[in-house]
Amino acid sequence: MTVTFNGARLLDGRLVDVTVTGGVISAVTPAGEVPTIGDHIELDGHVMIPGLWDRHTHFTQWAHASRRVQLGDAQSAADAAAMLAAHADAHPDGDVVGVGFRDALWPDVPHFELLDEALDHGEVGDSGEQRRVVAISADLHTVWLNSAALRAHGFYEHPSGVLRERDAFAVIDALDEVPEKTVDGWAHEAAEAAAARGVVGVVDFEWGFAPADWQRRFAAGFDELRVAAAFYPERFDDALALGVGGGEALDTSGLLTLGPLKVITDGSLNTRTAYLREPYAGDAGRSRGQLTVPPEELTALLRRAVQAGQTAAVHAIGDHAVSHALDAFAITGARGSVEHAQLVLPEDLPRFAQLGVTASVQPEHAMDDRDIAERYWGARSRHAFPLRGLLDAGAALAFGSDAPVAPLDPWLAIVSAVFRSRGDREPWHDEQSISLEQAVQASVRSSIAVGQPADLVVLGADPRQADAVALRSQPVVATMVAGRFSYDAIR
Repeated sequence: MTVTFNGARLLDGRLVDVTVTGGVISAVTPAGEVPTIGDHIELDGHVMIPGLWDRHTHFTQWAHASRRVQLGDAQSAADAAAMLAAHADAHPDGDVVGVGFRDALWPDVPHFELLDEALDHGEVGDSGEQRRVVAISADLHTVWLNSAALRAHGFYEHPSGVLRERDAFAVIDALDEVPEKTVDGWAHEAAEAAAARGVVGVVDFEWGFAPADWQRRFAAGFDELRVAAAFYPERFDDALALGVGGGEALDTSGLLTLGPLKVITDGSLNTRTAYLREPYAGDAGRSRGQLTVPPEELTALLRRAVQAGQTAAVHAIGDHAVSHALDAFAITGARGSVEHAQLVLPEDLPRFAQLGVTASVQPEHAMDDRDIAERYWGARSRHAFPLRGLLDAGAALAFGSDAPVAPLDPWLAIVSAVFRSRGDREPWHDEQSISLEQAVQASVRSSIAVGQPADLVVLGADPRQADAVALRSQPVVATMVAGRFSYDAIR
């Protein structure tokens, strides 16, 4: 099948006709210069860009998130407990699961007793069982449980009910034990919503073993997005058993590939476990955070990835963790990315380009975390989310959301990178802002050129003319993946 988009406006201002044949761009010519072949769609100057990617998601978590109690507006532990209690009153049975709280700036401290009291000391549901309550932090590195949930997850005498890092990951993973058919249906819905925002692909860092989950979904007909399904060290042998290298196809659709080995080397800012060279400021004591994978172990993992033909994605948020990650790439010659890179020492900026390591970053986190960074990183926050610094040093940027930490919507990352502000607040370290064109480039994996995948997005308004408010809700009228419409509001 051949289809031509007539009169597409590119971000560089050119007005062109774009022809797609068999999932590939077969021609890009000045508008009206060549007679149209096959079907055609008149764009009349609508802006066209390459398909957008979210380079860091936890897709199943994102699919779950809208079905859980939203705690993002909670200004205290007491607020969050009241929200969870209100949900429990309205839904008289089953576990109560909340998501999105940020406790770093709360005036009070989360504790299992607060949840117990809010739910009337272990209220029972219609089933006669004690209600279990779990609240998941926005950064996914902390969970807060009531007494019943602590017991259910094997923590019988925990002093606070607040679990961090690996204990938290284990609880979150256990919460995802939903029937496959159900969660796969939610994944379809989430993918359709992403396509409506111009998304053509995601890198999925879901816990468990994402490659198998996605093989099941694609076998059942999933085709809304391209997916690079990552894996964790605990499942390295399972990844090798697939018999493919990093970036290679996992099925016959051409849409599913094996993603990178994901290694989490430190914690997060909100949890105050991101690993720093100097101690946290504020009331975090003299802690420097947690290095959860020591340098020698990280080097061994990356060396194994190289030997197996796999790429690597190393989670590193604190400046010291970023340095260790770059050291491991330098020692092993591994290919891949540093995920998050939220606080980067100036001397480490040029190392990304020198080593060919991508800075996989989530600009919307800067808007979520600016006040937390100011409190706990103090003057160091001028080195936080250094997008301009990374670009000027020659680094390749790849934008993502870390959904559900931020919504799976690339336009939020783009607007945060360009304007460094949200709402009516002043820009935060706007010396680190980048241009719209650079932000879009960090959000795509292809271009509008002959031979490129026909992954295309048609916009309903020109983003070059948009202010920060308009760009956050940038209209999308069509999304095409491999030459097939995944979202179509233009015809």
